[in-house]
Amino acid sequence: MTKVKIGLVQMSCTNEKQANLQKAIEKIREAAAKGAQIVCLQELFTSPYFCDVEDYDNFKLAEPIPGPSTEALGKVAAETGVVVIASLFEKRAQGLYHNTTAVLDADGTYLGKYRKMHIPDDPAYYEKFYFTPGDLGYKVFKTKFATIGVLICWDQWYPEAARITSLMGAEILFYPTAIGWATSQDDATNVEQYNAWQTIQRSHSVANGVHVVSVNRVGLEQNGAMKFWGGSFVSNPFGTVLYEASHDKEEVHVIELNTELSDRYRTHWPFMRDRRIDSYQPITKRYIDDEA
Repeated sequence: MTKVKIGLVQMSCTNEKQANLQKAIEKIREAAAKGAQIVCLQELFTSPYFCDVEDYDNFKLAEPIPGPSTEALGKVAAETGVVVIASLFEKRAQGLYHNTTAVLDADGTYLGKYRKMHIPDDPAYYEKFYFTPGDLGYKVFKTKFATIGVLICWDQWYPEAARITSLMGAEILFYPTAIGWATSQDDATNVEQYNAWQTIQRSHSVANGVHVVSVNRVGLEQNGAMKFWGGSFVSNPFGTVLYEASHDKEEVHVIELNTELSDRYRTHWPFMRDRRIDSYQPITKRYIDDEA
């Protein structure tokens, strides 16, 4: 298949984990009713974004993968015939946790998971307190409708992650995300931040000749201190924005993508052909100086 319909679910979350899961399931059904074949949920959709504080009680939100949430999502995937991309807080073992995205195929089969590789530690984003960096490497999943690559939020800023996942055969890159504005900041700063966030991901489309689908949460959290900016979007292999969600509303949107376009873009703008792989060894250094 070269044409595939993608569903983006941009939603707000409450403190009730089961209610958030059920809400996501209903929105998957809504996307499927609109014709979606692959549905992507936002990062850590079963709760508010809890990494704004370092609180041991938040580890209670974690669960095994596969586990209860993937079981419930597998059922709705099979019921609706859609692929589901689900970002969850994974409890791997006692004291060992990951920020992980599971992929359920259109018949409900659990295809595997990707563990977030790049873990931030910034004010209001204290993820290093909770998450061990991913150790599965970059991943692609051969679903019924397309071969997809999944990365997660902070991974968005790293062209190496997008490049490697594309080189593994990903036809579409998906980025479940949780990012927002501090409500204390001025509007100009907020606009600049959003534009940078979208631009870096559009550049992954251009550099790799693939569609990018980025799905963000929306709404006020952290007692009103953080406004998650929504703005979920899709860009084509030339970086053109095909769809952009609002900054303040829940939205379920379905868009048809043609993965065959990658061949045309890669042929006419042959970045893949002209890569000098013999010259890239220095990229594995932390910084290029006289130190090891």
